[in-house]
Amino acid sequence: MRHLLWLGIVMVIMGCGYVPASQYARNVLGEGVSTEVKVSMEDPQNTVLIKDAVDTAVITKFRVNVTSKENAQTHLTVRILGVGFTPLRYDLNGYVSTYRASVVLGIHRQSSEKQQEYTASGVYDFDIAANAILSDQARFTAIQEGATKALDGFIAQVATEGVTADNDQSDHNGSY
Repeated sequence: MRHLLWLGIVMVIMGCGYVPASQYARNVLGEGVSTEVKVSMEDPQNTVLIKDAVDTAVITKFRVNVTSKENAQTHLTVRILGVGFTPLRYDLNGYVSTYRASVVLGIHRQSSEKQQEYTASGVYDFDIAANAILSDQARFTAIQEGATKALDGFIAQVATEGVTADNDQSDHNGSY
């Protein structure tokens, strides 16, 4: 019975024309992507965190290979435009208990057909211990999570381009 239920769900999803966003993004980016994160002189340690987040997103969310710039169909250059921490909640003694990390990335996408600039932002809310200061570890984790969410926004932008390109191609081929 369980197998029939799963078969039914799969048939409904396939029948409605569902295509994952990663497929549309892959159509825009190609199979091989190289990445480069420009080092921020104000906050160089965050550059390493964001480089890791970018490479992880390329592999897990775009589902393409990270490769050298020479072999890549698309090259992504990422810059940290801003990192900030905003207090969201205070405890009874007036100490900050919850922060919001905001990360803004500038992403330049270059391929043989097109160059384009994107801005993507992500936020991450997190608690700290009572009467504690914001530790480096909590700060780094929050920046990495915020960068991952910013990259999710970038993926959505690229997937939208893929959907638009796919629809334009369908319109030219006469199919609906």
